[in-house]
Amino acid sequence: MRIQISSGQGPEECELAVGLFYQALRREVEGIQMISGVKGRRGGFSSVVLEAEADLSGLEGSVLWVCKSPLRPEHKRKNWYIDVSILEEVPRTSKEMQVRFETFRSGGKGGQNVNKVETGVRVVHIPTGIAVVSTEARSQHMNKQIALNRLCDILADRDLQCARREKELAWMEHNRLERGNPVRIYEGREFVRRR
Repeated sequence: MRIQISSGQGPEECELAVGLFYQALRREVEGIQMISGVKGRRGGFSSVVLEAEADLSGLEGSVLWVCKSPLRPEHKRKNWYIDVSILEEVPRTSKEMQVRFETFRSGGKGGQNVNKVETGVRVVHIPTGIAVVSTEARSQHMNKQIALNRLCDILADRDLQCARREKELAWMEHNRLERGNPVRIYEGREFVRRR
């Protein structure tokens, strides 16, 4: 399960709250691993993406930190909100090259060689069903290499699109912060949980 903790467009105190909440979660739940983090302006984090084996879907929503500003002592505001979002996991292409090779007669120009020898190669990536064909070369071996290279290019492009989609979803969640009706409330500079 992937989780994003975000300060949204909030001030530096919200960034500080993101860092404190991340530390509190690490103490509370085992097996949490930070995947990425965007540092804030003065310590803390603007956002943190983490992965957890435990089900943390009950944390989705806003978290309130009630504390006078440690960064601006004269500031009157004392309620700082951060957002906790469950990120949709975009399926990635398997890194294992589970492929099936099929050979066939190429047809077209080439005379007796094309009609008698199976030089055309079709490579099928079993997990995704993507098929690539090569009939350009006169030898089966060369067509096999050409088809494998094309398949690798298609799979790499697909992985790149998945990574972009994950980043886009995380950014959309980053700007979704709602203030009010918090899932949890923490108080003071010690970041003590009240609810």
